[in-house]
Formats: sequence, C-alpha cells, structure tokens
Amino acid sequence: MSHPIQSFQFQCPLPNGIHARPATHLEKQCQQFECQIILTNLRTQQSGDAKSVLSLVGTDTLLNDQCEMRFEGVDSEQACAALQHYIEQEFPHCDEALETLADESDIILPQSLTRLNPTLISGKRLATGIAQGQLSVFSQIEPEHFATEHKDEQEETRFTTAHQQVCHALSQKIANATAQEKEIIESHLAIVNDSAFVAGIKQHLANHSTANAILAEVERVSAQLRNASSSYLRERVLDIKDVAIQLLTAAYPEKNLITEFTLNKPSVVIANDLTPSQFLGLDREHLQGLVLTHAGSTSHTVILARAFGIPTLSGIELSDCTKALNQTVYLDANLGVLAVDATPQVAQYFHRAIKLAQTQQEKQNGFAQQKATTQDGHCIEVAANIACSIEAEGAFNQGAEGIGLFRTEMLFMDRSQAPDEEEQFNHYRQVLEAANGKPVIIRTMDIGGDKPIDYLQLPEEHNPFLGYRAVRIYPQFLTLFHTQLKAILRAAQYGKAKMMIPMIQSIEEIRWVKQQLEVVKAELSSQGVSYSEHLELGIMVEIPAVAFIVDQFCQEVDFFSIGSNDMTQYLLAVDRDNAQVAKLYNSLAPSFLRMLNQVVTTAHQHNKWVGLCGELGADAKVLPLLVGAGLDEISMGAPKIAATKSTLATLDFAHCQQLFADACQCCTISDVEQLLNQASSAQPGKALLSQDCVFKHADFSSKEEVIQALVGNLGVQGRCDNAYKLEEDVWAREAVFSTGLGHGFAIPHTKSENIRHSSISIAHLETPIDWQSDSGDVDFVIMLTLNKDQGDQHMRIFSSLARKLIHQSFRDMLRDADNEAEVIRILEQELAL
Repeated sequence: MSHPIQSFQFQCPLPNGIHARPATHLEKQCQQFECQIILTNLRTQQSGDAKSVLSLVGTDTLLNDQCEMRFEGVDSEQACAALQHYIEQEFPHCDEALETLADESDIILPQSLTRLNPTLISGKRLATGIAQGQLSVFSQIEPEHFATEHKDEQEETRFTTAHQQVCHALSQKIANATAQEKEIIESHLAIVNDSAFVAGIKQHLANHSTANAILAEVERVSAQLRNASSSYLRERVLDIKDVAIQLLTAAYPEKNLITEFTLNKPSVVIANDLTPSQFLGLDREHLQGLVLTHAGSTSHTVILARAFGIPTLSGIELSDCTKALNQTVYLDANLGVLAVDATPQVAQYFHRAIKLAQTQQEKQNGFAQQKATTQDGHCIEVAANIACSIEAEGAFNQGAEGIGLFRTEMLFMDRSQAPDEEEQFNHYRQVLEAANGKPVIIRTMDIGGDKPIDYLQLPEEHNPFLGYRAVRIYPQFLTLFHTQLKAILRAAQYGKAKMMIPMIQSIEEIRWVKQQLEVVKAELSSQGVSYSEHLELGIMVEIPAVAFIVDQFCQEVDFFSIGSNDMTQYLLAVDRDNAQVAKLYNSLAPSFLRMLNQVVTTAHQHNKWVGLCGELGADAKVLPLLVGAGLDEISMGAPKIAATKSTLATLDFAHCQQLFADACQCCTISDVEQLLNQASSAQPGKALLSQDCVFKHADFSSKEEVIQALVGNLGVQGRCDNAYKLEEDVWAREAVFSTGLGHGFAIPHTKSENIRHSSISIAHLETPIDWQSDSGDVDFVIMLTLNKDQGDQHMRIFSSLARKLIHQSFRDMLRDADNEAEVIRILEQELAL
C-alpha cells in the first residue's frame, strides 16, 4: 500500500542557519518517525536526510533561506503535522548561538554584506576588529594525556624537580615580559606556589604517580571553580589547566606529547580552549584573529587578546566550521561573525572593510598622543577605564592622558582568597609606573551585591544594586579594607595616585573612611614603612543623594568622579539589565543633565576637580554636552580615546556651553536628542562637498560595493558616527525605489540622524555596474547623505541634480573632469552650492 507524499515549506529562522547544534535538535525530532524525511534548501537545491546531522548541515541552509520538507512512508501524515508544528514553534529557539547575541542589540549586519548571501557563523564579540587569515585549529595537549598508573620511589623527587623547573621558568618569563604579559604570568606563578595546591598534590603522591597526583588535585580545584557563583572564578579553570600542563610537561619530558604549533602565514586561530601561556606562545606577527569555543570576557586569554589588539569571538564550535579549516576566512569582531566559504564578492566586501578600518585607525591615531582640546583651545582630560594592571600600558599607547577609573575589584574576584598587601601593592605600582607621571584614580574594591565574592560569604540579595556592596561592607571586612588602603598608600609613592571610594551616600561614610585612612597611616608609620603623604581622596558620584550636598562633600574630599552608568540607573529608578524597563534608561534625560550641572557647578565653585567615568563618556553624539557641562575629565574604554580626541578637536567650547545650557531647559529626552541633532547639523567645519569624498577611476564592481565604500568613507572622514546605521538608512531608500536615473547616473540618498556632517559623495566608476534598476547600468554615482534636521535640503539638491542630468553637456562635464577638485568645482557652480 502506497502512502501519499506530504510536504511543507518554511523559511529558516535561525540566525546562524542550520549548523551542528540545531541540526542535532531537528534530527532527534525526525528520528521519532519511520517515514523517509528529506529537507531541501530551495536556494542551493541541496537536499539532505533529515535523520542525519551531517546531511542537514550539508544543505548549507542560512537565515531566511526558503526550505521544503518532504515525507514519504507509513506515518508521513503524522510526521508532517508534527514537524510543521516543531519548525514553527520550537525550532527558532534551539540555536544556542542566539543566546550569545541576546545582549548584542547594537549589531547591525550591513546590507552591502547580507545581500551577497555570505556564509556567516555568529559568535560573541570579545575583542573588536576585523581580520583575514587561514583558519587554523590550535593543536593542543590535554593534561589527561599524561595520566599513568606507573609509580616508583622517585615520585616525590620527580614532582619537586618539576615544580622547581616551572617556578624558575615562570620567573624568567616575568623578568622578560611586557607589562601586558607580566600580570598573567605572575598569576600562574602564584598558583604553582599556592601552599594548598602543592600540599594537595603531595598528599595524592602517597598513593598515585606524579601525573595522577597532579591531575587529581587539578580536578579538585577546577571542580570548585566550575561550581562557583562568580563567572570570574569559573573562567579561571583555564589558568589551572595551563599550570597543570606546565607541571606535567616538566615532570615527563620524555613523553614529548606537545606538538609545536606554528603559524607561517596570516592566520585566524580557532581553539576549544587556549590558555594564556599558549596564547603568548603564538607568533603575533601572523596571528590575525582568534575564535574560542568557550571563553568569557574576563578570561586572562581574552584580556591578553584585547591588550594586543587581536579581534576575538567566542561561542563558535569547531564542528561549525570544519569545512573551512585551512581556508581563508574573515573574522569581523565588530559585527560578531566569522565568514567562511567566501565568494569573490564577499571576499571583496571584507577586503574593503579591513582597508576602511585601517584607514580610520591611522587617521584617529594621529590624535591619540595629542593633548585633548577643542578647536578653540579648551582642554579636557581624556582618560581610560581599566580593570587590571595589564591594561594600563595599552591604554597609554592608545592615548590615555590618565587612568580615570582603575576597578580594583578584579584583583579580588578571580581567586579563592583575597590578595595580600604585597600583591595589591605590586599591581597598583605597575599601573603608576606605566602612567609615567600621568594621574591614576584607584577605586577601592566595589564588591558585594552584583559582584559576589565566594570567600566573603555575603548573603544573596534580591536587589543587589541597592544592597550590601562597596563602602557598605568595609566595616564588616575591616582588615580587608585596611590591607587595600596600605597597598594604595605605599604604591602612591610611584606616581600621581588618587584614591576614590565607591557608593558613598553620606558625609558620615566619607568621614569614617578618612578615620580608617589615618589608622592605617599610623600603622605604617609605626612599622617604619614609607608611604605617600599626599594621596588625594575622592568619591564616586553615583547615588543621587550626593548631588544635593556636593557643597558639604567639598569640605571633605579632593575630587569627584560621576559614575554615569549607576547614577542614571538610580536617578531614573531603572534596572538597566531588566529588558522590560531598559528602554527607560537614558542619560539624556533632562533630570540627569540638571544633576550633572548641579554637581559640576557646585564642585567648581569650591575649586574641586570633576570627572566622569562610564559608557556615556565614549558617546560621540553626547560629547558636546559633556564638554559644555565643564567637566575636567572624561574616562572611557581605551579603544575609544583616539576617536574621542578627534571629535573633540572639531568642537567649540562656547558653543558647547550654550548647547548644554539649552539642553538643561529641555522637558523631554526627545527634545534633547532633537537639540543635539540640530547642533550637529549646524556645526561648522566640514563642507558639503570635499575632495575626501570623491573617487575618480573607482574600481567598485557592484552596487553593494559602491554603497559600502562611500558610506564607510564618511566614517573614516569623521562625517558620521555609525556607518552601519547610516548604510541602513541608504538601503531603506533603495528598498522604496531604485535611485538609478538613466544615462549611467544614480543618486542614492537619505535624510538621516546618523550623519553628523551633511555630505555629497561621488564615485566615477572605471567599469559600469548593474544598479538593479530599469534604467540600465551605472558608471557615475552621486550619493546624498543629509542630516534629517536640515529641512528639504536633500530634495532640493536631488531635484536640481535630476534636472541637470537631463542635459548631456552636464553629464559629459562630470565624466570628463580631470580630477577630484574639478568634479567639486562643477557641482558647486552648476548646483549653486
């Protein structure tokens, strides 16, 4: 008896397409039925057995691909109904990579890329940048390879000798390490010398071989870390593994299990795990990018990758890109994707993206080491936020004029016990020495609440942001606080140190802190230990109550630093991690701006310095308000410093002051945003037409490439803040109707809030291209990107151009222009611009 064939079609809902993980879920559903089930990708015409993971992956199904599932056999009708329900209701949620991107809402995949149908594997962005290279799997050794039951009388000697060799080797590395490397290697030496760790191994030696004793103790420690509530601790498992491999290799050199992994060409390295030592062993001349299957943003390997500027993604499985091994791939850690099996068009997109990124970086680097000033000479310090001493050298290399926030809690969060005074002293001293006389603000530990420390055994809280944290826990853990104060006071002799206390909300709290500071100074003096007598003391302004009594705090402290993230959260009563209310979190609220004005004005009346640390400081659109508020300093992530200095150089201080005063009188957030947009469009400094935006003899080969190049160049020239968003606006207009006008000309155009300086971009192509319109091929593109607050300017220019282009004489003049300057002269004259 034959059974009718059943089928249905669907559009692939998975952001990463059907790769190994979702294919496994689908295969399990299909295995429940006896009938044959075939999935066909209607784009690629590739079919696969839906009961085979590899066959499903082989269909090369990407996001939004149209697919068909066919069922033939005894229970085909039942299977079709069940699978159709599964595809519609459950399949969209089975892609684990979707979770890694859930908090990456600012990612916009540009249409100049997506329209090329690239094969993209999504990951989580850990260190930004774009890279190209051969995809190479890191050949790594697992500690378990050393396991052996063989035991003799020399086991304790074997371990002692290996321990001494590793300690000596690590000490040698520390002596020759850069600042970026030093802290990581020191942490490994601390693990090797940890008394409990060594004692545990020796205890196991009574009944086991050296290898198995090391493995047993490593597993015990790793299990503790894996079960810790803190992600910082869980990510230290890799450091334990690193130490284990070093000890085992020293104990069993004859096994020679380590295969040397070398890079001999530009490479993107993918690894399940990569320990810090293994990362430092890679040839950074050829290491272009890094893909880690499992890694968090606070792992030491990732911190090193950021410090060395290596673009890094996590959350991508080896099985997802097996076919791409030893092939050229493109890693875009700005977009969070790894592009494999690239067509020539996709490859060209990334070549241009890399070139644009390099050009923009070079342009911004010209500002990195310059003093941060407005165009009329007003100075405002641009500093860096760091979380560990390893970041300091890189921050200063990127142009930091100081450290505006050294979050010391990282020193306390990746371990099973608190760091002692000497260890803290060394970290603080390293940063101050790297600063070479520049100011460094060391914030005392902001732990507890949302940053739990297992060894402190703090109670779990329902509302940790408002709970038992920072200065509030210091009285209970007084010895811990005193130890940190001593370390800071001693290190302050090595540079221009300032100390800042987090979560202060009352005069009583800061007076208590000052009392403790005197107690600690007395202890150091009695012990004959030298320390700085001139350590400045300040507070974080992050609790709204402080804003009302700044004048009183001016009698107690030397400086203030506004924590814009928490202040916005507390002032507006918005949990920024709560998706239900996150849209209410906005530092452009007039209440926040008035608070900012109150704090800065009052502090300056008492001759006190005021800085701002937080995400707001790196927002180029908000920068005019921060300058106008009169802040003495803004502090941000180091990669944003050069761009911020570049933007700062275009601003006028008096204009910024008036803008801030006007913003403080606004009633709504939208009023403030409109004011900023108007100010941006009215700001002088960049002409509508510029030779920097003209491309003669352009070698662009597609419409996508033209728009990518022209919009990307606007980012390079500092004319827009977010090229991805501006490109979306350009394509949105193209979706309504194609902008090809005939006679070989096209005028893509948009009114956008994402363009800072209205611009006309021109590309005269060497070879005509398909503009995907009825008006034929195009060899001359004039792109209009005008600020949305400039009325009907874009339509006036567009209409004027369209009328002119009717005449062959005008078209010929543009095509025959000898150079970029001649093109601009013709447009200015003919369009009366």
